[in-house]
Amino acid sequence: MEFDLTWILLGLPAAFVLGWLASRFDLRQMRRENKSAPKAYFKGLNFLLNEQQDKAIDAFIEAVQNDPDTAELHFALGNLFRRRGEYNRAVRVHEHLLSRADISKEERDRAQHALALDFLKAGLLDRAEDALAKLDDTAFENEARLSRLAIYERAHDWPQAAAIARQMQQQGQGEYNVRIAHYLCEQALQQQANGQLDATRELLDQALATAPEAPRPHIELARLQQKQGQPSAALDTLVVLAQASPASVALVAQLMTELGRATQRQAEVRQLLEANYLQAPSLDVLQCLVSLDEEAPAGGTGPQGRERYVQHLQHEPSLVAASRWLEGEKLEHQQYHAAVQRALDNATKPLTRYRCAACGFEARQHFWQCPGCQTWDSYPPRRVEEL
Repeated sequence: MEFDLTWILLGLPAAFVLGWLASRFDLRQMRRENKSAPKAYFKGLNFLLNEQQDKAIDAFIEAVQNDPDTAELHFALGNLFRRRGEYNRAVRVHEHLLSRADISKEERDRAQHALALDFLKAGLLDRAEDALAKLDDTAFENEARLSRLAIYERAHDWPQAAAIARQMQQQGQGEYNVRIAHYLCEQALQQQANGQLDATRELLDQALATAPEAPRPHIELARLQQKQGQPSAALDTLVVLAQASPASVALVAQLMTELGRATQRQAEVRQLLEANYLQAPSLDVLQCLVSLDEEAPAGGTGPQGRERYVQHLQHEPSLVAASRWLEGEKLEHQQYHAAVQRALDNATKPLTRYRCAACGFEARQHFWQCPGCQTWDSYPPRRVEEL
């Protein structure tokens, strides 16, 4: 049977036409997909800039469906889910990124960091800690350690917090000696609550050695010594504090006055408070000086104490000092004195609070760590009126 070349000659043009049509179809499909993905991406970006997060999420989901291999779109979508509080969806997005084998190490580290943030925002501290621990030796190492430090502080895991702080300090990420001293003081208070006074003393000694200039270890040690029946030693500790941190004397002026009376060292305490007041006038120090001047007043404030308030008012306009001066004054209409005094006392209460310098949170007592923003040493040792 002879082979007919006619069919080959007829088939070649047909095959060429079919191949050309197929290539045109593929090119059109590719162009359509390439156009739809950027269009959805920019649409989502526009919604995001206009703070229309719901529409932005829909647009980014469309973009991811058109191009599931685009890592940047996954990051954008995961961040949007986290900002909206949809932490489960954010976790799924970032876990999907980590499961892919085609992304670079930088993108994998970035996805691990984003996953840790998802857990942090969701309050899943254990899972966040595990995720953050995997970021050692990455570009996110410093941020991860700071986040772990915050986790340990929130959990009151002070030994772990101290270990992380020491590690960060050794690697030049900041000065953390004062913070570590706070951690040791927190552990000391826990031991003291359990009746372990020897362990308490050992921890406070470590805190003093770690940050000799920090006021808190001196104050906590003085209180411990007072509790153990060692008023003279407690007063000596506070004298050292007055030399190391004069601004902190206002926090312990009342305690110093009590210890001075218990040890018959009132003259020494008065001299120390006088010197401190001249250096930095303080309402707390002023009040203690008045109480030392009037050891046993019959009631109210005596003449010498009222004179101190007048001298204070000449240099520092203070409603608190004026109110306390008025307590000992005899008014022309004495029957109205009590009502006027009550009104002044109510007016001065907000002025005697302490205020966080970081977030403005006010409290009646002084805190070493702000209950509002969790910042350490953000409360100045001065009342609101004195700021």
